[in-house]
Amino acid sequence: MNLRIPGPIPVPDEILETMCRQVINHRGPEFKELLYRITDRLKQVFETSGDVIILTASGTGAMEAALVNTLSPGDRVLCASAGAFGDRFGQIARAFGADVVDVCFEAGAAIDPDAVRGALAKDPEITTVLVTHNETSTGVTSDLESISTVVKGEFDKLLLVDGISSVCSLPLPTDAWRCDVVASASQKGWMVPPGLAFISFSQRAWDAHSKATMPRFYFDVSTSMRYFETGQPPWTPALPVMFALDLALDAIIEEGLEAIFARHRKIAGMMREGVKRLGLSLLPEDRVASDSMTAVRVPAGVDGVRLVAEMRKKHGVVTAGGQQALRGKIIRIGHMGQTTAADIQSVIDALEEVLPRLGFATGAAAAHRA
Repeated sequence: MNLRIPGPIPVPDEILETMCRQVINHRGPEFKELLYRITDRLKQVFETSGDVIILTASGTGAMEAALVNTLSPGDRVLCASAGAFGDRFGQIARAFGADVVDVCFEAGAAIDPDAVRGALAKDPEITTVLVTHNETSTGVTSDLESISTVVKGEFDKLLLVDGISSVCSLPLPTDAWRCDVVASASQKGWMVPPGLAFISFSQRAWDAHSKATMPRFYFDVSTSMRYFETGQPPWTPALPVMFALDLALDAIIEEGLEAIFARHRKIAGMMREGVKRLGLSLLPEDRVASDSMTAVRVPAGVDGVRLVAEMRKKHGVVTAGGQQALRGKIIRIGHMGQTTAADIQSVIDALEEVLPRLGFATGAAAAHRA
């Protein structure tokens, strides 16, 4: 089975194997060493000198933690969204009583820094900006550096970032881009199964936390940090996933972030070139297309739901369909982690075989017809 969804991603065998070791006392000295070793290396990957907090949760849990630890009910928040996961960030904020202002962009478009600037200039009551860096519902990576220049450099607002599918796959230097909170999760570029989430916290975020009154218990980062000082977690952690992360971080640090980013760019280029050779097109423009996953338009007349099903059934290639309004209109192909050229070719081969049976002539015939 070639798992090509935008997360969870395939986990290398040696990382899976380390999860089978016996668990340890999460209040004992062995765990303390593990916790501190993992945290130090997480900071390297997040490229921050601030705090990074490990949560036993999904990426959505990290998004919730980012919000409830920095905001109070009634705070006016700008949610800049380019897709379903950006929308989710705003939905969580609303659920906890924030006054959310939405700035939304059409499917396949990136967040426009100028639109963010305009919204902030129009509404000085906004205290915080929510941004999803890499939108896996549409295959778009927004220019977070430019967005931060507006949010931080021009308006000095709190910047909370969903980096779930970008940290450890795409450049996101937390401190250099002045991100106050960045969220990520283990099942993406970290090459680890689901179960852990991470959030970075700047000093500005801690200042906001000292005044924040949104309800929280399990996700209270003050509790996490008090326990961290003793080398313990506040709650029972996902120990097997921590064992896996420990080993994955060895490989990540050894390869180096620049090499990892370059590898993702190369694989993404192969994926984009391959689908275009078949006569298919991307949902986003190339200049904003993500290097961690690819969103491909389903050709007119082709049943996109059936396309995903046939690729899985006939070729063992597991892709994801579109969400919400994009259901049946795109397929989403993940290539985070240790994706190989052979993995990508398997997807292309499956598309080339299945599409004609669903009514679309691939390759030169498709290009001529277009």
